Amino acid sequence: MAELKDHLWQGRWIDDAEAGKLLAELPALAGEELARPLPARQVVAACERLSRLLSDAESAVHRRLFARLVEDGSDEASARQSIAEIAEFLSRDGLERKLRVELGGTDPESLRRADFRTPVFESWAPVGLLTHVTAGNDPIVGVFSAVEGLLAGNVNVLKTSGGGSLFTHLILEALGEQDPDGTVASRLIVLRFSSARTDWLRLLCAPADAVAVWGGEEAVSGVSEHVPAGCRLITWGHRISFAYLTADAWADEEVLDGVADSVCRLDQQACSSPQVVYLDTDDRTQLAAFAERLGTALDRRGAAFPAMPPGVAEQAEITTTLLVARSEEHLGLTRTYGGTADAWRILVDHRSALRASPLYRTVWVKPLPREQLTATLRPMRRYLQTAGLAAARTDVPELAERLFTAGVLRVTPVGSMLDSYPGEPHDGLYPLQRYSRRVSVRLDERFAHDTRLDDLHPRAAAGPAAWQRPSAARPVMTKADVQRLNPDVPADKQQLHICSGGSSGSPALAVHSYADWTTQLRRGGEGLVAAGFDVRTDRVANLLFAGGMYGSFLYGNGLLEEIGATQLPVAGSTDYERDAAVLIRHRANTILAMPSYVRQLFQHAGDTLRAYGGIRKVFYGGEHFGAEQRRHLAEEFGIEVIRGFAYGGSDLGTMGHQCEHAEGSVYHLFNDLFTLEILGIDSTEPVAPGETGRIVFTPHTRSAPDISRYEQGDLGRWVEGVCECGRTTPRFELLGRTGDVIRTGTYFLNYRRFSRIAEEHLGYGGELQMLVEPGAARERVVLRMTGTDTDQAAAAFLAHYPELHAAVTEERLLDLRVDAVGRDGYERAASSGKLRTVIDRRTGV
Repeated sequence: MAELKDHLWQGRWIDDAEAGKLLAELPALAGEELARPLPARQVVAACERLSRLLSDAESAVHRRLFARLVEDGSDEASARQSIAEIAEFLSRDGLERKLRVELGGTDPESLRRADFRTPVFESWAPVGLLTHVTAGNDPIVGVFSAVEGLLAGNVNVLKTSGGGSLFTHLILEALGEQDPDGTVASRLIVLRFSSARTDWLRLLCAPADAVAVWGGEEAVSGVSEHVPAGCRLITWGHRISFAYLTADAWADEEVLDGVADSVCRLDQQACSSPQVVYLDTDDRTQLAAFAERLGTALDRRGAAFPAMPPGVAEQAEITTTLLVARSEEHLGLTRTYGGTADAWRILVDHRSALRASPLYRTVWVKPLPREQLTATLRPMRRYLQTAGLAAARTDVPELAERLFTAGVLRVTPVGSMLDSYPGEPHDGLYPLQRYSRRVSVRLDERFAHDTRLDDLHPRAAAGPAAWQRPSAARPVMTKADVQRLNPDVPADKQQLHICSGGSSGSPALAVHSYADWTTQLRRGGEGLVAAGFDVRTDRVANLLFAGGMYGSFLYGNGLLEEIGATQLPVAGSTDYERDAAVLIRHRANTILAMPSYVRQLFQHAGDTLRAYGGIRKVFYGGEHFGAEQRRHLAEEFGIEVIRGFAYGGSDLGTMGHQCEHAEGSVYHLFNDLFTLEILGIDSTEPVAPGETGRIVFTPHTRSAPDISRYEQGDLGRWVEGVCECGRTTPRFELLGRTGDVIRTGTYFLNYRRFSRIAEEHLGYGGELQMLVEPGAARERVVLRMTGTDTDQAAAAFLAHYPELHAAVTEERLLDLRVDAVGRDGYERAASSGKLRTVIDRRTGV
């Protein structure tokens, strides 16, 4: 472990002399660092790793930080509570919710469409160099503020008090260590020095784009004089909180215990701790009776919270306040109550004006009828924060409105005034928005089908960053592995259950949180626009199945909603004339469907659709769409666009999309959502560029279950070169299912190669099914086709598939037969109707 010094500079501990030199170089450093973006998801990944370490009492990080807090004067219970609070704040769920609430998503830095009808792109950008001047009495505040600055993408410089703890340094050092490429550490500078050292304070503030100050008016004033014109000054000042109780609640023991807990917990050191308890009355007798009951509650509940002894100055303030209150008893203005051994103090004051408490379990009790609430509190509106409210259910809306009008920022139950929730505004504002800038780009028609400018950036061509790469030590997962994980997914993440419908095998269940699902829908909608869908003019019929394959229908419906498309949620059926009639009646020009359904729709209702002539675009998913089939639809029905709207799966979501220059089964990778590996068919080693292998995905945004290196069940290869569409995101080509490659006659035979030969050398655009059957002498490959000369087809396959030719004619290890069948001669998945491309009779599959 490095020697601890006063300052932490981008992961290094340095002394005053070096810090002084580096401070002079701060403006240049900020520019260099900001040139390298810091995605919010990268920060979340590092925070999540640290959160797990802090939650493990046996980890070295936990032990080191716990020891530091105890060494600095915290008792063990308080130290454990502080670490637990930080671990909770740093958890992935909390930070991602915070990002969604405050900045609209977990990738706020992405320049994406604000409106799919116009080429306008918006994002949140870092404010730049963000200086944090933290409060000396709370090292946790600095940690939280720094993390929020990182989430917004800033370079963060923290000043802690000169005689303060190194706890903030240590925990931010640990955070930087959890980021594999070191970007998080490079965005963190923590300096410990006194505010009296104005030369350093000036060097911190002069180049800053924003300065965040934690503290009272004196602290803010001392910093603001060093903040240059045009620099954003963000103040997080001291606030006053109080409880407000009506007659329905002030005698309730549970309410009294809640007030006592909020007073005793942290000894009123938090801004949300109650310093005053207001009663909805002006009756002195009721005030006195309440004070007696509250004293009993403080005795009853106080022992549950270790008391924090006040310092000399704080004790002097308590004594002075008590002396004044006792002297005013003779004037009939006050009455004082005290606990045994001065454990607590209640000061009843018959004047309603808000008054700060000297804290350390010292609380004012005052009258304030609701009719006078706004007028009495409004003069202090700049200092109000939380009101703990205990009232009848029917009184809550009126009282909350009065409290907000008076200037209160939060209303909570009296027992949870100190509690918060992820994404909650701080002092009425969202920190991440104060630490960010909203930026926009308005472009021309050339960008009509671009949804994120990030996809056009050269950076998108780079491989996955260090924080995105899965560990090679983790085994490749299959659908069965995920199925075993699903029951252990937390209940709050099992919000959406999607049944796969058994399109490629037996039905299976995928569970998603709504947040994860929405991310997939958004990217799916963006992929559809990139593939050629025009939100301004297209009317799309969702013809995905809503029966056993209901997941695909919901997905299609959701992604169309995300982009604001005009849609007809028809749902595919086997009554093709009915479906065609609906398309015509509602003037659809675009359909969203499975290729097998599209083929049958145009076969069974072809005359009707040909006469209509209005279908111009077909977007498909789930299966391969052959070149001959595309040619047939274009020539016979005038279809202008036939593309895959998304490449996805029920377990992972949306993994890729096509574009206007996509050919066949080539897709752009959503590399912000996934890392793609292409591994050997019979190994876990990456294949060489251009070679075929198993497609394996690791999701970056899937919060549960914990999926890594998931084998999708498809074969593919990387596509080299830059796409003509201008997007630099990696491209891959699908080359069939892993089950489409079967070893027979000592060779691996690929269904997709049979399909390509049929298209290219026979002009065949119909369905093709491959069977492998056992035989008495040798195994047999049977190819089912419709409307073709079987002998001519067999000859073409043997002529253009060298491995097949060798196995059948040279080595005589295999027999080949082509069968001519009708439309109903193919075997299909029972629930979805999808063609079963390969059937292995040797194993009964």
